[in-house]
Amino acid sequence: MTIISRLFQLYQLAIVVYILMSWFPGAYNTRVGQFLGQICEPFLSIFRRFIPAIAGLDFSPIIALLVLQLAESGLFYLLTLIMY
Repeated sequence: MTIISRLFQLYQLAIVVYILMSWFPGAYNTRVGQFLGQICEPFLSIFRRFIPAIAGLDFSPIIALLVLQLAESGLFYLLTLIMY
């Protein structure tokens, strides 16, 4: 289960880094920015459809991270039920 936990943490870190890149002009145009965009945007776009920006601030990444943490907890709960 440690590998799964590490993968969730790595994806959460990728989302946080991708969001912080918005503070730097042109950061999305770098190779790292394009790579993070390819792996983060599909997940983030799900939440952007339902959560509008408020006063120009996008709160959908916060909800996306919370859902990701809930999914991780749910997955570990299911794995615990299956294994024991």
